[in-house]
Amino acid sequence: MSRTSLADAGAAALAAAYARREVSPVEVAAAVVARIEACEPRLHALYAFDRDAVLSAAHASEARWLKNEPISLLDGVPVTIKDAVATRGTPVPLGTAATDLIPAAADAPPAARLREAGCVLLAKTTMPDWGMLSSGLSSFHPLTRNPWNLSKSPGGSSAGAAAAAAAGYGPLHLGTDIGGSIRLPAGWCGVVGFKPSLGRVPIHPPYAGRVAGPITRSVDDAARMMAVLAQPDDRDTMSLPTQELDWLAEGGDDARGLRLGLWLDAGWGLPVDAEIRHAVEACAGALEQAGATVEPVAPFCNREMADGLDRFWRMRSWLDVQALPVDRRTKVLPYIRDWVAPAADYTGAQVFHGYSQMGALREAAVSATRGFDALLSPVSPGPAFPAEWASPLNDPQRPFEHIAFTLPFNMSEQPAIAVPWGFTTAGLPVGVQLAGPRHDDVGVLRLARLVEQLRPALRSWPDVTVQPC
Repeated sequence: MSRTSLADAGAAALAAAYARREVSPVEVAAAVVARIEACEPRLHALYAFDRDAVLSAAHASEARWLKNEPISLLDGVPVTIKDAVATRGTPVPLGTAATDLIPAAADAPPAARLREAGCVLLAKTTMPDWGMLSSGLSSFHPLTRNPWNLSKSPGGSSAGAAAAAAAGYGPLHLGTDIGGSIRLPAGWCGVVGFKPSLGRVPIHPPYAGRVAGPITRSVDDAARMMAVLAQPDDRDTMSLPTQELDWLAEGGDDARGLRLGLWLDAGWGLPVDAEIRHAVEACAGALEQAGATVEPVAPFCNREMADGLDRFWRMRSWLDVQALPVDRRTKVLPYIRDWVAPAADYTGAQVFHGYSQMGALREAAVSATRGFDALLSPVSPGPAFPAEWASPLNDPQRPFEHIAFTLPFNMSEQPAIAVPWGFTTAGLPVGVQLAGPRHDDVGVLRLARLVEQLRPALRSWPDVTVQPC
């Protein structure tokens, strides 16, 4: 393994190299730290980065490998964890300057599993205030940028995780997703983002639609991460029963027998950009050539669903803001304050109707996917937008127009993944989304591996250090 590529190596390659003693976790950690120190002044993807702690954890892993006693095949593999997922001893700001910074008493379940596997925790990653934006804009963290074009947003709310993956801050990154927060930044940053079924990865605190999952450069790395993350933890009162799943199952090199739905009109939200549509159709064509049956799927969501859920989430966040001391309310990002303000006048009936749209979306998404092995769609309607914007429209009264393709599968609890497919003429990444039947996480990963095999060759990973700021 080339020493110059250590920061870009995948988890399987690192484990094999550690086992053969061709390279050590310390060398890998040093390479990743060097990459971080070169890129981070421009990218701003990390929070609570501690160089000495990283190298200390790498030395401990090196000692285990030298004794042929690794904890797991992820022992010594670098990982980042999103701000919102608690790690012992580190405050959890949730992306907002309004948070009282108190060190977390314990690891949340996903962080605990990664630490137990011997992963080298590089840092936490950035997110916007309370994770309620699809951008790298935050009142607490510096503005996070997209490694492919520093003038663009990485998306969000797992902003730093996706940016770190694309920049080569090691192979494994943990995000969270309640409306698209793993898949959207993965699509805009040209990496893989897997939203597992609700409850597949225990998380605390649990919430309707909220999941933790991998953001990586490859489906294989996402699957290897899932094998560790999908372990039981009774702190998650919404978790699924533990199952022995073959996370690394191969799907073969053809799609014969697969029935796929092609979903190009979400029924609401921004229109799909022509280049995005072309990429999804090209992916569909490749899958057909490989033997799949691809059928168009009509819109199955509507404006009432979107607006209702928007009202519910505004009220939820308005209550969070109102619970803050007055002096801390002013620290919340102005866009968020403007977004939640109308909730002060909502009636109970309006909020209940909004909450009920979770069920309406679930019914619609499950019905639309019935009989298909997966739905193929855009991840987002358009490519990455200006870094300084809070959302693709930058309008707090139209905040969710870009999540129409991702949101339904949070509410329906179905697994969905963003897989890189190509680039716009301006050089921005384009991803495609695959959403499978409820709880068929392994099937979605298998199909995503096939898409990786079928797509055209991708461009080389971006070099953040040579881009104009």
